[in-house]
Amino acid sequence: MGFGVTFRCLGAALEIRLLGPVEVWAGDARLEIGSAKPRLVLAVLAASPGTLVPVEVLMDRVWGEGLPGRPAASLYPYLSKLRRVLEPAGIELVRRSGGYLCAVGAGDVDVARFRERVRAAKESDQSAAIELLDEALALWRGQPLADLSGDWVNSFRVTLSQERLAGWLGLARHRERAGSLDLIAEELLALTEDYPLSEPLAGYVLSALALAGRRAEALDHYAGLRERLADELGVEPGHELSGLHTALLRNTSAAPLPHREAGAAVPRQLPAVARPFVGRAEHLKRLDELADAVGSGDEGTAVVAAITGPGGIGKTTLAVHWAHQAAGRFPDGQLYLNLRGFDPLGTPMPPSEAVRGVLEALGQPTQEIPAGLEARAALFRSLIAGRRVLVLLDNARDAEQVRPMLPGAGGCLVVVTSRNALAGLVAERGAEPIRLDPFATADAWALLQARLTEERLTAEPAAVADLLRPCGGLPLALAVVAGRAAQHPTRPLAELAGELASPRRLDAFDTDDPRTTIRAVFDSSYDALEPEAQRAFRLLGLHPGPDISASAAASLTGNASVHTALRQLEAAHLVTVQGGRYGMHDLVRVYAAELAESDPERGVAARRMLDHYLWGSYTSEQFLVPHRLPPALVPPPVRPGVAPDEPADPDTAIAWFGAERLVLLRLVHAAWATDLDAVVIQFSDTFGTFLWQQRLFDDWITVEKLALAAAERLGDRAAATMAHKGLGRAYIGLGRYPEAAGQLDAALEIACSSGDQMGVAGCHQMLAALHERQRDYASARHHAQQAHELHTRLGDEANCASSLNQIGWFSALLGEYAAAVSACKAAIEIGRGRTLAAAWDSLGYAYHHSGDHGAAIDAYRHAVAGWRETGDQHFVADTLTHLGDALEDAGEHAEARRTWRHALDTLAGFAGPAAAEARSALAERLAVDPSR
Repeated sequence: MGFGVTFRCLGAALEIRLLGPVEVWAGDARLEIGSAKPRLVLAVLAASPGTLVPVEVLMDRVWGEGLPGRPAASLYPYLSKLRRVLEPAGIELVRRSGGYLCAVGAGDVDVARFRERVRAAKESDQSAAIELLDEALALWRGQPLADLSGDWVNSFRVTLSQERLAGWLGLARHRERAGSLDLIAEELLALTEDYPLSEPLAGYVLSALALAGRRAEALDHYAGLRERLADELGVEPGHELSGLHTALLRNTSAAPLPHREAGAAVPRQLPAVARPFVGRAEHLKRLDELADAVGSGDEGTAVVAAITGPGGIGKTTLAVHWAHQAAGRFPDGQLYLNLRGFDPLGTPMPPSEAVRGVLEALGQPTQEIPAGLEARAALFRSLIAGRRVLVLLDNARDAEQVRPMLPGAGGCLVVVTSRNALAGLVAERGAEPIRLDPFATADAWALLQARLTEERLTAEPAAVADLLRPCGGLPLALAVVAGRAAQHPTRPLAELAGELASPRRLDAFDTDDPRTTIRAVFDSSYDALEPEAQRAFRLLGLHPGPDISASAAASLTGNASVHTALRQLEAAHLVTVQGGRYGMHDLVRVYAAELAESDPERGVAARRMLDHYLWGSYTSEQFLVPHRLPPALVPPPVRPGVAPDEPADPDTAIAWFGAERLVLLRLVHAAWATDLDAVVIQFSDTFGTFLWQQRLFDDWITVEKLALAAAERLGDRAAATMAHKGLGRAYIGLGRYPEAAGQLDAALEIACSSGDQMGVAGCHQMLAALHERQRDYASARHHAQQAHELHTRLGDEANCASSLNQIGWFSALLGEYAAAVSACKAAIEIGRGRTLAAAWDSLGYAYHHSGDHGAAIDAYRHAVAGWRETGDQHFVADTLTHLGDALEDAGEHAEARRTWRHALDTLAGFAGPAAAEARSALAERLAVDPSR
């Protein structure tokens, strides 16, 4: 029996206190949690009890911009120390994927208890609400996190301070209605030390003092507040407070003052709704949910929604459409301000000017608006406090432009739209990020359908598809296309689709208005970037897509620190990130390519990019074929500025090719189109190995056809022979035997006419493979023997082993098992790599079919090990199938079935008819009852 008894097990009450100095209590015992840094780590985790805090967020909140050299390593000692103290008390700091969480309930943290009681008060009757708010406010022991400092601490402290004020205002309102406001006069008066400029609080203080018969104090308090407002903000008290003061002057009794709402202006500033509106159902629902979360004017904090996405994605359209739907939920007004953050015709609106605009909208006289930004922002928060207002801040440049217009207390919903990710608002104010992506095909079709007649769309379905494709789901592009089509109702849609297929397709999206011209919209996003990010964006226009790794971007730009520029591009929604790779919308890529056309670095950068992929392809292929048969490949050059990828083993090599497959296919096409014939041939030599091993025969045919054309353009007969052989091998893989024969005959003719004996031998080996697939094993062995004679004459031991294996395999298929065993053993003696694995497999087959099951099982197991070393998973599956057959015939039924299942699992990642046939054969084996 152990003695790890915790405080929680003993029934001691646990409490983490943040509303004052950071403390942890277990019953009557206060736990010693160490110096400032461990307390700060605990505060960050406990501020969100039971919620995962990502490691990056935790480190940022603990250190801010002063991150140590190895922040993760510096974090662990604090967590370990906290665990030693907290775990005996029953408080666990749990490590989960990507972060940590403090495994306590909301009732164990005073901040969470405070917030829960404030929330519950909103749903309670007056008497219960007073009791709940009294309990909530009694939890405060002083300044939150009083013994800590830092950017996050200050931000969290401000948020809690606003929530505390909202709690007191709610309590005052309930007590005023209950006729007991005078009972908290002293508390309210003391509270003005912390909130000296709060007019709503001052109003309740005046009423409370008047009810307590302290009229003179009330008048003095008003005079003091008026002086402070004048000195610090340059303004007079608002209408409500001045009205209370007037009533106080007239009322000499202790009767309640007429605490009334100010007669402030009710702004209705929303712009017209754009028509038509389609899609975005999930985003509309999320905005509705955020509106539901908005508390009353005296409670909580303002809710902020950050609608972000690239230019033309429909942020303003969504925000305005929803705002009109929700306007009735904000009876005190709807403010709208175009901040011109990315306006093609103007500069971003200065924050001071923006705040002035909302102050005027709220009815503040021009002469009473203070000069400084901070004073204006404070006045805005005062005017909007206690009111339910929707604030729509459109087209924000960044978080800095928005911050002065964020209300300090609850009752308001702020909706911000921006091409910037607004990460600062999300981190500091808990803004809800609402990212917009391009329309799905159904919504894109619906937008066209709303502008064009059904008859016109159904008459040219192929043209409609051609219109949708280049738009890539971008709502602005779709709107421009629909508008152009609507202006010319008799013009065939196919003509417009033809314009969109042009290399200068952005011209087709031009309008007379810079705000709706795609190129101008992209210009404004590009112009807002830092110079290094602009350079990276231009050079990314040279990349063929569909996406690029960070290392390839470093090679393309020649900048090992390109991550900074990529983060800026991501924040500006000019690139998207998924799985560590950076992609672009097709129209953004066209725009970047246009910019790249005039970049003086274009040629050098393109060469660096090619070097990056040539080297990655070469080094990866070395792992796939560690013992390549002659001729050997020549390593490509690596120029200065290239940051090549270096796979560490066959698995990472296969993963590299898999990640870059589409990029490499596009690069091969681009190299062919720009007469870089040697590059095309280099890619066919290396990339082709991966395509063959993964049975991607259609892609391989594409590459080899371009390699053949490049070889013919160069007059390189050896490369032409290799390309014909590659095509022959690919056609064999697809079962297209006549085409394979034609390619191999062409390869043999070129090799013979040019005296390329090694090429001739290789052609014979491929012809042997073709005859094998056609079940003409005698002809197959004849070609293998011819290849072996040539390999022997050339002294080519590696290829001798390969042709000996073929002779052994075909002999086994002909039933000549003794000859097969002899040839295979000879191949094993001199073979390496894939040839050695293949020879063991052939030997296993010969033993199995001659009745020596034990020797067959041993040989097959050697073959499986060899294929695994080379990364040839398809051959692993094939040999496992035969190994299972040998085990079954040897009476080891359970082991046979396990081996077949392993083979089936290995085939899971393969497509194509060959893999399907292999899976079907294995399924049939497994379906047989082993007891029969």
